[in-house]
Amino acid sequence: MNDSAPRRVRVRAPELIGKGGWLNTGGRPYGLADLRGRIVILDFWTFCCINCLHVLDELRELEEKHRDTVVVIGVHSPKFVHEAEHRAVVDAVERYGVEHPVLDDPELATWKQYAVRAWPTLVVIDPEGYVVAQHAGEGHVHAIERLVTELEAEHETKGTLRRGDGPYVAPEPEPTVLRFPGKALRLPSGNFLVSDTTRHQLVELAEDGETVVRRIGQGSRGATDGYADRARFQEPQGLDLLPDGSVAIADTVNHLIRRFDPETGRTTTLAGTGGQWMQGEATSGPGRDVKLSSPWDVAWWNNRLWIAMAGVHQLWAYDPAGDTVSVTAGTTNEGLVDGPSTEAWFAQPSGLAVSLDGDRLWLADSETSALRWVDRDGTVHTAVGTGLFDFGHRDGAAEQALLQHPLGVTALPDGSVAVSDTYNHALRRYDPASGEVTTLATDLREPSDAVLVGDDIVVVESARHRLTRLRLPEEAVRVDAVAHRTQRAATEVAPGKLQLDVIFEAPAGQKLDTRYGPSTRLLVSSTPPELLLSGAGADTDLARTLELNPAVSEGVLHVSAMAASCDDTASNSGSAAGANEYPACHVHQQDWGVPVRLAETGTPRLPLVLAGMDAQTP
Repeated sequence: MNDSAPRRVRVRAPELIGKGGWLNTGGRPYGLADLRGRIVILDFWTFCCINCLHVLDELRELEEKHRDTVVVIGVHSPKFVHEAEHRAVVDAVERYGVEHPVLDDPELATWKQYAVRAWPTLVVIDPEGYVVAQHAGEGHVHAIERLVTELEAEHETKGTLRRGDGPYVAPEPEPTVLRFPGKALRLPSGNFLVSDTTRHQLVELAEDGETVVRRIGQGSRGATDGYADRARFQEPQGLDLLPDGSVAIADTVNHLIRRFDPETGRTTTLAGTGGQWMQGEATSGPGRDVKLSSPWDVAWWNNRLWIAMAGVHQLWAYDPAGDTVSVTAGTTNEGLVDGPSTEAWFAQPSGLAVSLDGDRLWLADSETSALRWVDRDGTVHTAVGTGLFDFGHRDGAAEQALLQHPLGVTALPDGSVAVSDTYNHALRRYDPASGEVTTLATDLREPSDAVLVGDDIVVVESARHRLTRLRLPEEAVRVDAVAHRTQRAATEVAPGKLQLDVIFEAPAGQKLDTRYGPSTRLLVSSTPPELLLSGAGADTDLARTLELNPAVSEGVLHVSAMAASCDDTASNSGSAAGANEYPACHVHQQDWGVPVRLAETGTPRLPLVLAGMDAQTP
């Protein structure tokens, strides 16, 4: 044994099991024994989760750089019922360009084996089959790469590192005109402009919705401005017309807002730097100087371009008059809270539409399975939806109706709104006058947007790779009601007093940043709200005593923790603290939704680990 090798507490990695089987391996199943000698990174993800999609993009560079020593295995662990369908996982793997093996684990068997509590979670397994690190949230890849480099050196010396090609086998490409289109827009010419998301292009289709007029973009990942044959995008989504006749584009994975001029065919950048916004960074300023985070849709309203900023659960806006961007609603906390824009909570807003009278900005709040709106005073309201964990397909009065992860909204002439109810494969309708929700059409495969064309509505059937024209029905379709609540293993806790401890230790070479006051923040709430008799709200201490209501048998604790640290110049250089006037500073943030069940034999303490990393972990 090499005494100079780093010493770590190691736990033997549990086996990889999942009833859905393996994807991207040419049909071959894999066990940990097959991967012995390689550094394995398990990525526990679910395709509805924007933070999981961020991690997929973070991993791309690491996978390429260490392709002969590292094997990334995606373990798909569903939240929504639709995500447990194997065909849906197959689609998602292609849709998001996943280029590593994926284990489909619809019953969360491997999730439970590794005691995972949050999406996304990354687990590192060394070449001898031991777990050496586990990180919840995004933003950890730089730290994991440092660990990978250490493991390569250690196991090269020990002779336990095996280099070579990985188990990834690319699927055969499908020759469809569109591939997982995201959003569509009707141009003044009558043609349609569609974001061809998986092929990283825009496609202009003729009025028939099928004939290709032109493609905009090279079709490979990138963020290049220029004419149609030069421009590059990364998984573009939302589109809307600007007053000058050009088109605004939510270039989602590039974290940019782009502008396409149909007359010249040229693409330029309006807002964003190309980097992903992190906690503590600027939330307003010149458009191209401020970072964005996974903009998913755009809508022109009240003389500004509103942006559904799915990556941070907020609404932003671009103001062309001053060439600036700023936050317009939301706190970055994930959930469903109405009220003034500065206090509202969203959860992955993914679709926007302006009511025809201009008084409301409708939005599809996908992770809360909700239809919501903003009024002209900036107040946020909810029409349909109750929170992060309730979803289904149920019509009727809005207060009891259910959706399942909707991605699109479309204003209708009578003042009602059509909802692309994505995971229910349906087009739904909400009528503010009656307060009723009905179903307009079913058997649509993952509809993500719809465009009104006279008496017809053209639906983006994302998972069927096409636009589908429907006549708006005079009567609703009858659907048997189905309701769901997210099922995850609940933590049994004792009723009454519960000690919540968020454990944080600054990374090596850093210390808590107390120069401007407290460096930590803890926010606690619950679903239902009656679960917490006391302990809800925000404070600076990472430890708190909660009081749970014994009359509520189960629920979810929502915990959001933040800590700020800076480079410790004294420990790094041996000089006095503060020798470096501007040390690099880092914000560490994590949100948890912890299902709990009250039981007399339950634990009186709930510890949660806030990993010390150099980036946001929402």
